[in-house]
Amino acid sequence: MKNLFNKKSPILSLIILAFFCFIFVFLYKEIDTNKNAYQKNETQWQQETERRNGIKLLNSSISKIEDEKNLLETHFAQSGDIVPFLDTLEATGKKVGVKAQVALVDISKDGQNLVLEMKVDGSFEGIYKFILLLENSPYELEFTSTDIRKNETVNAAGKVNSSWMADLKMNLLSFVP
Repeated sequence: MKNLFNKKSPILSLIILAFFCFIFVFLYKEIDTNKNAYQKNETQWQQETERRNGIKLLNSSISKIEDEKNLLETHFAQSGDIVPFLDTLEATGKKVGVKAQVALVDISKDGQNLVLEMKVDGSFEGIYKFILLLENSPYELEFTSTDIRKNETVNAAGKVNSSWMADLKMNLLSFVP
């Protein structure tokens, strides 16, 4: 019986060794397959992260440029959008306490400038501040004529009321036809 066990023992050992070798090769291939899949997924994840970072950077750049674009657009009045510009001029007059009215709006003969005539009523200081605000506005204005005069009226009680009036003629150079 010992003899039979001695003959079967190496065969059984070889079968067990072959079984474990098979399991080792199988597990090694599975681990290698998982490693390759992990590396592929890692690469895809890195590419997606880079793409998202690029999109965030692009959105950030667009928002920065949008602010600059809006600032640049405030320096130009467009022919289809001239009413807000005129409203801005009249609102500027209210800020300094004068009554500013646009009397004439026309396009220059060359078609590149907008010709404006305004009538302004108020105190001399208010008219002066209004002209200063127009000169320092984001729009490029060229004054062609300025007529400032004092207007005196006598009321029923004999008191003299004085106010100032100004006729301003200017060209809007930052006009986009």
